[in-house]
Amino acid sequence: MAKLDTSDFIPSPDSLHGLRGLRPVLVGRALSALSAQVLAVAVGWQIYALTHSVAALGFVGLVQFLPMLGLVFIAGHVADRHDRRRIVQICQTIEVLGAILMAVAALTGHLAPWAIYVLVAAFGALRSFEAPAQQTFLPAIATPAQFPRAAALSSSLFQTASIIGPSLGGLLYGLGAGLCYLICAIGFAASLVATTMLRLPPYAGNRSPMSLESVFGGIAFLRRRQDLLGAISLDLFAVLLGGATAMLPVYASDVLHLGPIGLGMLRSAPALGALAASLILARYPLQGRCGPIMFLAVIIFGIATIVFGLSHDLTLSVIALAVLGAADVISVVVRGALAQLATPDGMRGRVSAVNMLFIGSSNQLGEFESGMLASAIGPESAVVLGGIGTIVVAGLWIRLFPRLWTLDRLDHIKPEE
Repeated sequence: MAKLDTSDFIPSPDSLHGLRGLRPVLVGRALSALSAQVLAVAVGWQIYALTHSVAALGFVGLVQFLPMLGLVFIAGHVADRHDRRRIVQICQTIEVLGAILMAVAALTGHLAPWAIYVLVAAFGALRSFEAPAQQTFLPAIATPAQFPRAAALSSSLFQTASIIGPSLGGLLYGLGAGLCYLICAIGFAASLVATTMLRLPPYAGNRSPMSLESVFGGIAFLRRRQDLLGAISLDLFAVLLGGATAMLPVYASDVLHLGPIGLGMLRSAPALGALAASLILARYPLQGRCGPIMFLAVIIFGIATIVFGLSHDLTLSVIALAVLGAADVISVVVRGALAQLATPDGMRGRVSAVNMLFIGSSNQLGEFESGMLASAIGPESAVVLGGIGTIVVAGLWIRLFPRLWTLDRLDHIKPEE
C-alpha cells in the first residue's frame, strides 16, 4: 500500500490557518475604519449644509489633527504601560457614546457646527490613544513568518472599508444625518465586541514612571534604529511631496472636465489598486529583497504620480492612480512589518505613536503643500513636481539609510533594545 504523503496537510510557517485571535483583530479594525469613513462623510456633508463654507470644511481636518499632535506621545507611553486591549475598549466605548450623542442631537435639530467640531476633536483625541494600542495586536498574535501575510490581509480589509465607506456614508446621509450617526454607533459597537472577543498573550507593561525620557522614548529608539527611522520618514516625505489625491477635485473639474461620477472614479482608483495589491501580498507574501522592493515601489509611486499629473485622459488617469495605490501598499507592508517586528514589545506603543504622527502629518501637510503649490504654479505642474520629488527622496534615502536598502526577508527581522 502506498504511504500517504502528509506534507500537503502541514501548514507552511507563514500560513494563517488556525491563527488564534486573527479574526477579531481584522474584524475590529475593518469595522472601526468603515464606521470612521461613514462618520467623516456625514460630518463633512452636515458642516457644509449648516455653514455653506469651504473654510468650515477645512477646519474639520484641523480639529482632528491638533488633538493627535498634542496627545500622541502620551498615548504611546500609555499603550506601553497599561493593558492595550482595555485601552482600545475604553476608546471604542466612548466612540459609541459620542456617535449616539451626535445621532440624538441631529434627530432633535440641536447639532450646531460648534458641537460637531467639539465632538470631532474628541474623536481625534480618542483615535490618538486607540491607534497605537490597536497596532500592537497583530504582532502580538502572529509570528514573524506570519506577520507580512497577516498585515497584507489587514490592509486589504482596510482598503475595502475605504472603498465602501464613503459611498455608504453618502447613501445613509441621504436618509438623514441622525440615522447615519446611529449606524456609525452600531459599527463602533460591533468593533468593540470584536475587541472584547480578542485574547492576547499576557502583557506585563512597561512600569517605568512617566517622564520626558519615557514619553519620548519612541524617538530615542528610532535614533538608534536608523533603518526604522528611514522607513518611517520615507513615508512622511514621499506622501508629503506626492500628494496627488488632494488635487482630484481640481483635476476632475478643470483638467479632465468630469462630473461627480468621474470624481468618484478617480477617488476610488487608488483604493482599488491598493486592495488588489493587498490581496496579492496576502496570497503571495514577499520572500526576499524587501528593501529594494520597497524603494522600487516608492519610485513607481512617484512615476505614477507624474503620469497622472500629465494625463488628460480618464482611463489613463484611473490606471495611474490605481498603480499609485498598489505601489503605496507594497511599501506600507514592508515599512509596517519593519516597524512592528524590529521594535521590542515594551516599546511598540511609543514607536506606533511616532509612526502615526508621521503618517498624519504627511497626509495633512501633504494636502496643504499640494494646495499651496498648485495655487502658485498650477495643479498639473504641482502634481508632476511632487512625483519628481518623491523619486528624488527615494534615491536620497537609499544613500542615507543603506541598512534599509539591504533589508532582505521580513521574517528575519529581530527586535533590538
